[in-house]
Amino acid sequence: MAIKEQVVEYKDGSVTCKGFLAYDDSRPGPLPGVLISHAWGGRQEPFEQKARDLARLGYAGFAIDVYGEGKTATAPPECSALMQPFVTDRPMLLRRLNAALTAASAQPQIDARRIAAMGYCFGGLCVLDLARSGANIRGVVSLHGALKPPPGPAPSKITAKVLVLHGHDDPMVPVEDVVALEKELTAAGADWQVHAYGRTQHAFSDPRANIPSMGLQYSADADRRSWTSLLNFFEEVLR
Repeated sequence: MAIKEQVVEYKDGSVTCKGFLAYDDSRPGPLPGVLISHAWGGRQEPFEQKARDLARLGYAGFAIDVYGEGKTATAPPECSALMQPFVTDRPMLLRRLNAALTAASAQPQIDARRIAAMGYCFGGLCVLDLARSGANIRGVVSLHGALKPPPGPAPSKITAKVLVLHGHDDPMVPVEDVVALEKELTAAGADWQVHAYGRTQHAFSDPRANIPSMGLQYSADADRRSWTSLLNFFEEVLR
């Protein structure tokens, strides 16, 4: 096994984005690809590590750069400042996501017919919007993601399979949002699953999350269970 890594630059209009690709070049390709959409801090190392983890399992992991120019932040005000324009302007967000999907599809290591996407927190919203848009992907996984749809008409058909991994006690994503998403996906004829973890808050898969007063709390159990569910899902939709 030889995991190769490279930065892949791609464009959304005049903005240069910097994705991170990891794959095992000892495996015959092209490989099924997984886009990894980052949380509100940008394309940081933990998401690159997820690309490596997936590469060891036979996928080509592509950590995308939603903000462009490789921008990242750590303090909440700066993270929010990076994220908010895209939450406010969902068409702009979708253009940026489609630029990443186009870039991934063009990589010789990736089988463009077998691509899925996963995202954390803000990234969960991103991948759900990809599914809603009818993008050419087989499935999406939202991990403790925001669930509210963009303004405008609901999609008439969602063909990508959907897996939502959610902390039941997440104060940022109330139960009402989960029920509304289930109704939206059902109306669009989607093949969907929602796994809700009891006594689990936001950011449950991030070992750095430890601000219970804000509803940010790592859970080793939910982290392990959600990763297993994610891998089972990708085994189904990408093989």
